[in-house]
Amino acid sequence: MIYSCCDDDRRRNAVKAHATLNGIDFLEVRDLDTDPLDQRQRTLLVHFLKNLTPGELTEQNVVIEGGERTKDIKVTSVTIGSLTSPPLSPPANAPDVLVVEVSARGDFSTYTLRLVKTDDEDTPPDNFDPILSSIDFSFKVACPTDFDCKTEHVCAPASVTEPEINYLAKDYASFRQLILDRMALLTPDWTERSPADLGITLIELLAYVGDYLSYQQDAVATESYLGTARRRTSVRRHARLVDYHMHDGRNARVWVQFTAGPGGDGLTLVKGSGADTTKLLTKVAGQSNTLIAQNSRAFDEALNSRPLVFELLHDLTIFEAHNQIKFYTWESRDCCLPKGSTNATLQDDLEQPLSLSVGDVLIFEEQKGPETGIAEDADPSHRHAVMLTKVTPGTDPLTDVPVVDIEWSRADALPFALCVSGETPNGFTDDISVALGNVALADHGMTFTDLGEPVRSLVPDTVPEPDPALQTVIATNRDRCDPAEPPSPRVRYRPRLTQSPLTHAAPFDSLSSASAAMTLSTKDKSQLPLPSLRLLRLTGEPAPEPWTPVRDLLSSHASAHEFVVEVETDGTTFIRFGDDILGAQPRSGTKFFALYRIGNGDAGNIGADALAHLVSPTITDATAVLAVRNPLPAAGGIAAETIEEVRQNAPSAFRVQERAVTTSDWEEIVVRKELADRCGIDVQRVAATPRWTGSWHTMFVTVDRLNGADVDNAFETKLRDCLERYRMAGEDLEIDAPSYVSLDIEIAVCIKRGYFFSDVKQELLDVFSDRALPNNQRGLFHPDNLSFGQPIYLSTLIAAAQAVAGVDSVMVKKFQRQHIDSNVALNSGKLELGRLEIARLSNDPNFPERGSLRILAAD
Repeated sequence: MIYSCCDDDRRRNAVKAHATLNGIDFLEVRDLDTDPLDQRQRTLLVHFLKNLTPGELTEQNVVIEGGERTKDIKVTSVTIGSLTSPPLSPPANAPDVLVVEVSARGDFSTYTLRLVKTDDEDTPPDNFDPILSSIDFSFKVACPTDFDCKTEHVCAPASVTEPEINYLAKDYASFRQLILDRMALLTPDWTERSPADLGITLIELLAYVGDYLSYQQDAVATESYLGTARRRTSVRRHARLVDYHMHDGRNARVWVQFTAGPGGDGLTLVKGSGADTTKLLTKVAGQSNTLIAQNSRAFDEALNSRPLVFELLHDLTIFEAHNQIKFYTWESRDCCLPKGSTNATLQDDLEQPLSLSVGDVLIFEEQKGPETGIAEDADPSHRHAVMLTKVTPGTDPLTDVPVVDIEWSRADALPFALCVSGETPNGFTDDISVALGNVALADHGMTFTDLGEPVRSLVPDTVPEPDPALQTVIATNRDRCDPAEPPSPRVRYRPRLTQSPLTHAAPFDSLSSASAAMTLSTKDKSQLPLPSLRLLRLTGEPAPEPWTPVRDLLSSHASAHEFVVEVETDGTTFIRFGDDILGAQPRSGTKFFALYRIGNGDAGNIGADALAHLVSPTITDATAVLAVRNPLPAAGGIAAETIEEVRQNAPSAFRVQERAVTTSDWEEIVVRKELADRCGIDVQRVAATPRWTGSWHTMFVTVDRLNGADVDNAFETKLRDCLERYRMAGEDLEIDAPSYVSLDIEIAVCIKRGYFFSDVKQELLDVFSDRALPNNQRGLFHPDNLSFGQPIYLSTLIAAAQAVAGVDSVMVKKFQRQHIDSNVALNSGKLELGRLEIARLSNDPNFPERGSLRILAAD
């Protein structure tokens, strides 16, 4: 047959259904491992469509043609369903099989078996179909091979002569001239060049399209490299290749204080959801009311003034008694809370008792000048928020005044001395500073939603149908009889958010998730912000199906309803979905509704007392909330990282060691600032020691905490969880405390004339203490001044003592480790410490084992 057809079975079925015609169905080469070697590949089993009659075909009717090395193969025997030479045996009861024995086995080339008449080798025998009277085969079909024996049907495409085209054409003018030159070659008689001519119009239109396509190609080449890319999306993706996350900014947070009115005592301010959230606005010109109704004309007019909008992060119950709370000084006058304080006493009221509880936030505020008692002289920087960790109601037994003792964590310790009461020119004032209650945390940004709104925030908001123009073209040199199914074109759906800037906020669970107000308000950098955007896909179920944002889709499974937000320099926000491999791809016709917030960056870092208006979906009584203010400025807002900053930082990001191998790696990683921010640990210095513990290697990490804090079980667990990602496989990790060396020091001083020894001694004890001193300095043996293996020099002690006013001369009589009498350090002038040892001198009679210091008067 001269044709290459894909439907050979049509002829075969037609011959099989014919009344008289017969033909070859297929051919087998007998080549079994059990056959004698001289008989292998010399028996051909020719299967016919119908049964053969005895004597219908003889040796003269079968011809073997072809061969490269072995030619002229002769047919020696032809039988129907039997063999002439045992022990080979053909299939039993096979009248449709013709057993053909040949004189020799063929080579690896293709042979042809043909049925012919005895007197004419070109004509098939009677009643045999001319198409099915021959068949191609190979004697080596059973030989091992690495290739598929299936025949490919390929019709080679005709070669096309490529026209001579100047591929340097890149702009409109060169494309126009290129097309004109081509037209002059194809149609030399056409010489019209008038712009009004239809042909010229088409040429100029094609030149415009070519110019636009050329610009797109240049833009793609520009965005292909970090050094030349101009779009934030391109720079973000380049940086992600080296594991660098581009920062899109973060919104600000602020503590807000509400003044409860007569109608608001015990009222709960609900956070709300969707567009019905409790909002706080900065001061709006012409708006004097504190409370603005939701979805009112006044609210719309206020938004037209473009104020900054904040939203509550949690519910808050307000009380009139918490509007302003006085400190109780136990009948003392001229008092202050010293710097570093972590507890105080508040004055309660029997008629309106305080309802404070653990987790509430109070703001300490200086309301009057300590020297004058005038409100205008108050220091606005003397304001501080604390989160209560302990609340103990009680009563002063002397005056029967109800009081409340409060405590807060060291993280919220007062950063300054707060004056509580004092004598002023106008008399005694006991409310120079007060505590403000009814405090809630608010986040910069305003929530919008598409649900129930005619205007959509996504453009487009519906996933389009696949573009047929994007159908993959199958190569023409493929098997045309077995065409591969072309892959379905991907849906190009990258919607744009109509409003900007999109809020990027750190996660917030509740106030109980933290133990310090400062942590919540400043938002640790360890809390990676995520876009405040959710997409809802209506599926006919009672609740819409949500899609949530992630930083990237590299860890998303194929069915994950997740997406990535990509923000451009001008704030335009695009949404990128997955491809059903990394993240799910939305199906055509899906309609999305957006729930998102607008407001981001350092613009939200408003100053103190900038908020003035409350917009509540539930409160209608104007007397419920009399005032809204933020005593403290907003904090935590960060501007988006610029493209130039990424170009400078991203290329070296991969050089940061993310696997602790050596001891220096452990010592460097543990003290990283980003690790401290992410895990909330306070580490000053670390010493790592590898040890063989009998069955495996163990890395002992000895930690020197800030302020000499204990390495307790809670801290050890937190640090171990933080360091797990850096630990090498097969190596164990242990966290332990330093070896503290208590000192025993005795100093004799000679006092100058006019000074009292007791005063000088007290000053020396402060200088050599381990405490923070009132003058913003630390004692010589403060834990943060000492660390691993740091020797103590005698000269340092003498210089510190000599600097104290009233000291004339100093003589150190004892300088040694506690309970180890030795003059080695005194004679050498230096007390040596081991690698994991830290000096300690508390001079505390409650803990004599922590070192002792004696100040003596010189004889």
